[in-house]
Amino acid sequence: MVDHGCDSEESVDYPDFAAAVARSVAAGACERGICVCGTGIGIAMAANKVAGIRAATVHDEFTAEMSRQHNDANVLCLGARVLDSRHAVEIAEYWLTVPFGDGRHSGRVAKINALDDVRAGT
Repeated sequence: MVDHGCDSEESVDYPDFAAAVARSVAAGACERGICVCGTGIGIAMAANKVAGIRAATVHDEFTAEMSRQHNDANVLCLGARVLDSRHAVEIAEYWLTVPFGDGRHSGRVAKINALDDVRAGT
């Protein structure tokens, strides 16, 4: 486990932490990552700027499951102002157990990954 988190309760620039987690996952140093900000939205947007990252903001077990099974999400984004800490931990633990569904979803994930080339201008 690698911890790229902040060490206090003070306000931080969440894109810096999203980038650190996303780069670790994209480089293969970590299989998956988990990010937290107020809503989970901004940190997902930032993480998704890193090529190879499929970050998903989830709020319950169903969206956690779908993010893994259908989209092969490799970064989970949670909202600290949206979820209580107990539920956030339950979602994260569950998300870590859900495998990618493969099959018909593989082609869709390949298309998502191909969008990295569009962002790079190729």
